[in-house]
Amino acid sequence: MQARQAALALLDAVLREHRMLAQVRVSAQGAEAARASRLATTILRNLGQADAVLRPYLDRKPSLPVQNLLRLGTVELLLNGEDAHGVTDDLVSIAKSRGGTRRAAGMVNAVLRKIAAEGPAAWDQGSPQRLPGWIAKPLTKRLSTDTIRAIEAVQARPAPLDITPRDPDLDLPGATRLPTGSLRISDNVQVSALPGYDAGAFWVQDAAAALPVRLLGDVADKRVLDLCAAPGGKTMQLAAAGADVTALDVSPARMKRVTENLARTGLTAKLVTEDAFDHTERYDAILLDAPCTASGTIRRHPDLPFLKSGRDVEPLTKLQMRLLDHALTLLKPGGTLVYCTCSLLPVEGEFQITAALKRHEALQVIPTDPTTLGGSRDWASPEGGLRLHPALWADIGGMDGFYMAALRIA
Repeated sequence: MQARQAALALLDAVLREHRMLAQVRVSAQGAEAARASRLATTILRNLGQADAVLRPYLDRKPSLPVQNLLRLGTVELLLNGEDAHGVTDDLVSIAKSRGGTRRAAGMVNAVLRKIAAEGPAAWDQGSPQRLPGWIAKPLTKRLSTDTIRAIEAVQARPAPLDITPRDPDLDLPGATRLPTGSLRISDNVQVSALPGYDAGAFWVQDAAAALPVRLLGDVADKRVLDLCAAPGGKTMQLAAAGADVTALDVSPARMKRVTENLARTGLTAKLVTEDAFDHTERYDAILLDAPCTASGTIRRHPDLPFLKSGRDVEPLTKLQMRLLDHALTLLKPGGTLVYCTCSLLPVEGEFQITAALKRHEALQVIPTDPTTLGGSRDWASPEGGLRLHPALWADIGGMDGFYMAALRIA
């Protein structure tokens, strides 16, 4: 019951208070807190499907607290296969203990008992959670309906754990090596308990997020700026490759994470906490992982569709444009700049590059052959960058949505 109560608190924080799951602290601890987090993320990944199953059993839409009780019960019964008696009794008890749900306890009991008996067939016939319209609509112009449905299917499942090894030859128990060099662990594991964690032999980083650094080529002994660096995965990649790295981010709290990650791995970088537009030093290479909607990370952050909207896009694209223009002023002649975003939206990726080429007459894209990175030719974007999305590698857990392109000034 403790985990279920904590899961309901997490759902309330996301759906009512519009807070990120990562920023919410619940009363449960240890294994119960971990279970609560898994329950909440599973519900958010399958919320649309749960609501569709519940709809025939409800005369009208219940209040959000009651609705979340029913969603939790539906997912536990039909997806997780939990004991119907235990789930129903716990959730009815929770309903009775709360002022806002007490009067609905009888309805919760009746609906969940019907769901347990009649719901499995409806669940099996249901569809994965749909992408919100502000993400799906732009994708329909570039991706087929089948591909968009495949993205949604991948996002409905928990994402595997991807790891970037400091030593490319590192092996870990239960891990498989992806074609791009990342290690992937599909089982639920405690990262800090893996061999080599304390020694800094690896760090957690989605396989797609590990690719932009590789577009810079050989960075050994070069001065490289990691712009918008936190939490530091790319900074560590650059440092491990022998670069003289400057990691810059505007957020002191986020830069603290970079400091901690560097300390654990024993890697070094110059850390600068300031507004990127105030920075004037020049570099041989620059990596700009620009702030974005993070619409490519829903498989790992299922709360995101409930926290962001299309209203966030325009301010971010304007910021991306300004950051890209400023970063070009920091690039030494003959240097390489890699622009990337963890976004599915062309306006935060491909469109930014084509627009930059029009603004800067001497700017060129350095075409990237994805097969040299362990990818396939369908990763290539027409303007010379890479377009990745979750349906790639769908049979082994997918990858984050990402866009990246390497640039130089002729």
